[in-house]
Amino acid sequence: MDKIKVLLAEDHVVVREGTRELIKREPDMEVVGEASDGDEAVKLAAKLKPDVVIMDIAMPKLNGIEATKQIKASQPAVAVLILTAYDNDQYIFALLEAGAAGYLLKNVRGRELIDAVRAVHAGESVLHPAVARRVIDSLVFPDLKPAKDQEIEPLSEREVEVLKLAARGISNKGIAEELCLSARTVQAHLGNIFNKLGVGSRTEAILYGLRKGWFTLEDMP
Repeated sequence: MDKIKVLLAEDHVVVREGTRELIKREPDMEVVGEASDGDEAVKLAAKLKPDVVIMDIAMPKLNGIEATKQIKASQPAVAVLILTAYDNDQYIFALLEAGAAGYLLKNVRGRELIDAVRAVHAGESVLHPAVARRVIDSLVFPDLKPAKDQEIEPLSEREVEVLKLAARGISNKGIAEELCLSARTVQAHLGNIFNKLGVGSRTEAILYGLRKGWFTLEDMP
């Protein structure tokens, strides 16, 4: 089985070393590179082709938001998992819109981080509880975060079904079983959804669907 290739982008050496040691213990993961600033992260992502980038926000030369945008623009399949001390709305929404697949705070336990790496690699979204609360608040009080008004290509009936199941937190494998499809087909549907909505992650697609009324918070776990 191929290992999940992880790139670390973190300017604090102690945090980077600790994360590396956590990942080294996992038989299905490997750290393929380490960056101490955002510019280096973008260059290493292009060179090393990681599956997952664990990204800090406040870094020299290029911050995590811009680095995420550049990585997702050139390598849409790479999952960016934010690991940061910041939980303010400005950073949260900027990174979700940039295409980050997950947003964790640095007070998470090691096991939660490892589980999150596997989840985003599988095409799922992961949000720290405090971050999820802010996202939900933005939906309950939409004036906190205006929705996009861009014209989009309508989703097919099947794509809406896939997005609704994704909103319930079901994995790609679970969606495939629910709809009697292959996991590869589910991934293709999600890719089409992202392209049509102009988003880069499950989380942003789900937020879009909620704002458009395709499903409600009651439909979610």
